[in-house]
Parts: sequence; C-alpha cells; structure tokens
Amino acid sequence: MSGQPFPLVLSAPSGAGKTTIARKLLALRSDVGYSVSCTTRAPRQGERDGVDYHFLTPAAFEQAVQRGEFAEWAEVHGQRYGTLKSEVEKVMAAGKHVMLDIDVQGARQLRQRFLNSVTIFVVPPSVEALVARLMGRKTESDEALALRLRNAVSELAEAEQYQHVVVNDNLDHAVALVSAIIDEETLKRERLPALGREVDKVIGRLMRDLRRKT
Repeated sequence: MSGQPFPLVLSAPSGAGKTTIARKLLALRSDVGYSVSCTTRAPRQGERDGVDYHFLTPAAFEQAVQRGEFAEWAEVHGQRYGTLKSEVEKVMAAGKHVMLDIDVQGARQLRQRFLNSVTIFVVPPSVEALVARLMGRKTESDEALALRLRNAVSELAEAEQYQHVVVNDNLDHAVALVSAIIDEETLKRERLPALGREVDKVIGRLMRDLRRKT
C-alpha cells in the first residue's frame, strides 16, 4: 500500500455487526491491520486473550490509564474498554491502516488524537433486527441485555458525528461498502496532494513564461 496509513474507526450499537464486518475485512485486505483492545470484562466462550481482547483486571486497567498508555478508553455497559497507543502505532508502523472496533465515547477521543481518522458508523436495518441479534447471542444476562439496548439509543444519536454510515442489512454488502470507503479515502489522500503539487508546477511554469515575455 502506498501513501500514509490512517486509523479506521468502526462504531455501532451492540448487535449491529461491526465486529463481524471488521473480521471479514481483515481476512480480505492485506492493507488493514487490527488494534486489539483492552477490556475489564470476562472473556466470552471462544475468545482468546491477546487475539480478541487483552483481558485486564480493573486494577491493571487503571494502572495503564495512570501511565497514559491508552489512545482512548471509556466505560461501556459497566465495563472498561480501551485502545493502547502501542497497538495503533505498531500497525501503522507496518504500513497498514489500523482498524479500531470501538464505541462512540472512544471514537470521540480518537478523532481528537488522530485527525486523519476515517470514521464509520454501522447501523442495523431495524430495531427489530438489533434486538433479534442481541437475543440470538445468548451470552448475557437479561440485565446486561437490557443495558445494551438502553445504551443503543444514545449510541445511535451519535451517528451524525461520523464521516460515513453503513447499514448492515446484508453482511457481504456491508463489508463491500466499508472496503469501498477505505479505497476512496486512500485514493483521496494519495492523489489530492500529488495533484496539488502538479498544479503548483504548472503555475510555476506559466509564471516563468510570462516573465520572459514581459
């Protein structure tokens, strides 16, 4: 990949499918890497430490906060989540766009820290679909599920703060849309500065020609 890599922020209410989209994109694109987040919540079945998340105790998470190790962090659904600066820097140092699967609070912080971020908000096709996806997980208590649904209301209100909104009504289509956004942003950031330099050269030549004729 040529050009400068950028952070790619994916946010969504729980159950909208952003994590599945992120995983499919990582499998499809060699120019995208993943930033493994930290969390204080317990691992779900099948999740692996250092792959799905860095699972930290509340005390270890707080120590990392105090040491300034996070690019962003927030408390979500009663647990803490955060992105390590070292994870972001590691991926971009390899020349890859770094994908961050984070909530709206973390996205606000990332936009301030990385001004070149590309932000995408993923929404479900309907409220019914959102509820069905959350209930289909069967990984959380009724209380935790109710909390996620309440939080979804405030999270959806943040969609207008994002550069792009993708409706996940069909997974393959949603993945294709996010991939197209990456291509569009990469092209924009590579070509526009180059075009600007070419315009400057042309203007310079015209000015020299005018000076010779006068």
